This record gives sequence, structure tokens and C-alpha cells, in this order.
Amino acid sequence: MRKLKSKRVIALFFILTVTFTFGVNVRIKDFAKFRGARDNQLFGIGLVVGLNGTGDSGSLNSTLLANMLKNFGVTVDQNALKTKNVALVMVVTDIPAFYKAGMRLDVQLASINDAKSLKDGILLQTPLYGADGKIYAVAQGNVSIGGEDVKGTANLQKRFPLVGYIPEGAIIESEIPSQIIDGNAVTVLLNKPDLTTAARTALAINQKFGVNIAKAIDGASVKVNVPNVFADDVISFLALVEEIEVPMDTVAQVVINERTGTVVFGGDVVISDFVLSYGNFVVTISNGQLGDKQATIGNLVTALKSLGATPQDVIAIVQELYKAGVIFAQMRVM
Repeated sequence: MRKLKSKRVIALFFILTVTFTFGVNVRIKDFAKFRGARDNQLFGIGLVVGLNGTGDSGSLNSTLLANMLKNFGVTVDQNALKTKNVALVMVVTDIPAFYKAGMRLDVQLASINDAKSLKDGILLQTPLYGADGKIYAVAQGNVSIGGEDVKGTANLQKRFPLVGYIPEGAIIESEIPSQIIDGNAVTVLLNKPDLTTAARTALAINQKFGVNIAKAIDGASVKVNVPNVFADDVISFLALVEEIEVPMDTVAQVVINERTGTVVFGGDVVISDFVLSYGNFVVTISNGQLGDKQATIGNLVTALKSLGATPQDVIAIVQELYKAGVIFAQMRVM
């Protein structure tokens, strides 16, 4: 390799490179879930009251408020309810699998109309619906918009007053049934489908129990038969399956963020021999070696950084090498 000539850099710069660990053992519960054990989204439309003149203008909120008062036996002309102390909001939350009636959920809410702020408001009881149109929870409580109003302090998060949050603001009224057992089998679903990881997951389960009870169906799912000894205690079996560690297979990839000057590379990224001339840089990889080091994308980036390459230089070089077909990995540019 000919000596790399450094390029004078006037401005200071920072480039972050991250290497993913290859072959790390990971618990099944950390990269997969059981089919049927899924979250569900809930939503509803409600009213936030008690606002100090920062609510909606117009008559929409007045109409809803008048209808709500009728439920309490109070009949009021909606035209007499012109107020900016009320805001119409959309309320959303996720209900995890296995949650039961009486348990609580955090909820988020956002202004629908032209309110200026939800600060110090109170959400009135709001039914939360599932995709099937049924009510599964009700939400109510004091709205927090977080952040600070203090000016001139760089360390404080600025408030966004049209979005609020109520910790444990919803009570579950009806649980969503979860069916994870199909006959005498369960299916493990990988969060990120991969044929190698699916095959390794099935192998690890079979090795754990000493019998062939698992089989990879495709890159996303592994079917696991419940042994007869666990027929009356499936939950204990599932808990054991979740704790099994599997050697993960990481796809060779390079991710480039041109806005931040970040290069992230993971997996076993292979570089073939090449000679590259870029500006004042001349890089040569011969017989799989970059000088006295192995020719890897990490060593290449490190060498370029040490010689004064800017983030733009590094990104341009990596992209040209990929186009030339000497980097064997997936490339993502953000």
C-alpha cells in the first residue's frame, strides 16, 4: 500500500462509526414474540376543560359540551356555551397483550381544532375504541404537556402545548382476547425476518429440550410444538422458550447519514482488493490487507479519519467503493 497523503482540514469535524457485534447470543424474548401476543391500538375523541382561554374558537366544542350535559339531565342552549376554555382532542393509547380489566394505561392526546394550549386542562371521561368499534378503556385526568416555559435556558425541553400526556390515565374496561396456542403448538415470530436467525432459533429450542419440537416455517416464523409434559402448564413452557439464547445473524450493511456525517456498519462487511484515488487520497487494498491490518470497512474509515478526511470525504469514498462492487454489503443512505 502506498502511503496515504493527509489532506489539510481547516474546520473541525466529527464522524461517528459504530460496529455491530456479530454472533452475540440474544434471548428469544428480545428479538421475537409469540403469535397472538400483540398490542392493539385504541383511540377516542374527548374534551379537555379548564383551559385559561386557550381552547378552541367556534361552536364545535360547545355542541359536544351541550350534548354531554344532556347526559346529566341538564339542558343548555349550545349558543350559550361560547367558551375558549374547552378544547376538542384525539386520545390514543396502546393496550398490550394480556392486560386485564381494571389495569391502567398511559394515554396521549392532541388538539384537533384551533386551541392554543392544553396546559393545566382536565380530560373528561373519554371512551377508547378498538378497530372493531368496541370500547376497551376509558380515559380521564389532568393533562401534562411536559417541558418548561423558561426562556434562555438551553438545557430545558421546550413545551409543545397542543400535545398532552396522562400517566395511567386510562382504565381498561374489557380485555382483548389473546390466542397464542393453536392446537398444541405456538409460533415464534421474529421482529426482523431472517432465514438464518429463524433456523438458529429452531435449533436452539430443540437443543434446549433435547427433542425436535421446533421447525422454522420461513424467515419470520418458527413453529414450536408444546411437549406433553407441559400440556397443563403452557405458560411455564413459554417462559422457558423466551429465555433461550440464540446466536444472532447480523446482515452485512453500511448505513450512511449525509446530514450528520455518520457511518454505521454492521455484520461481516467484506471488502475486496482495489485501488482508489480520491482528491489527495490514494488507497490500496491488496491480498485483503490495508497496510498491516485486515481490510475491513471499520479499518478503512479509521485510517481515513486519522489522516484528516472529512465526513463528506469518507462518505464519498465508501459510496464509490460500493458502486464499484468492492464492498459486499447492503447500502442505505439516509
